[in-house]
Amino acid sequence: MGDIANKEKEILSGCIKGKIKDQENLYKLYFSFGMSVCLRYLQNREDAVEVLNDSFLKVFENINKFDIEKDFKPWFRRIIVNTALDHYRKNKKYMQNVELDEKELSNNYNAELYNRLNAEEILALLKNLPDLYRLIFNLYEIEGYNHEEIGEKLGIAAGTSRSHLSRAKNILRIKYLEKESKKCNEII
Repeated sequence: MGDIANKEKEILSGCIKGKIKDQENLYKLYFSFGMSVCLRYLQNREDAVEVLNDSFLKVFENINKFDIEKDFKPWFRRIIVNTALDHYRKNKKYMQNVELDEKELSNNYNAELYNRLNAEEILALLKNLPDLYRLIFNLYEIEGYNHEEIGEKLGIAAGTSRSHLSRAKNILRIKYLEKESKKCNEII
């Protein structure tokens, strides 16, 4: 593990010095990690790649502000999340607002099925959420922001953030139950 950490420090040092080869190596080293974060926030791969590339540009422009003795991943993740939020704000006028029927958001569900929900399935189901719901779900449940912080970042009230998070969870629950029901029907 020490060799990997030393190699990463060497790459980061090269990036600070503006060495293109080290920037390329950092990109290769963190592409998969960055892409996994981007795909949680964005509905399609093209937007995820755009946000990831923009994030790497920000990293390379600001690498001299990074403390090489600290872990790179949390710093990089914060840049990706902020870049995804910038992308959302820039494009929100083109995004659809979805009004959902309250019946659709009912809390009636089969607890046994719901308890089998795992992280991989949640990530696959996130793509079904409206953009704002997906952003709020990620910021609250995965990144650990509180509703006041989310409200500030997205320009909405904290109560709106709470409401959207609740609706996002209900949509995820409904989509999961639909998927499980379909699986059961296929077996029968």
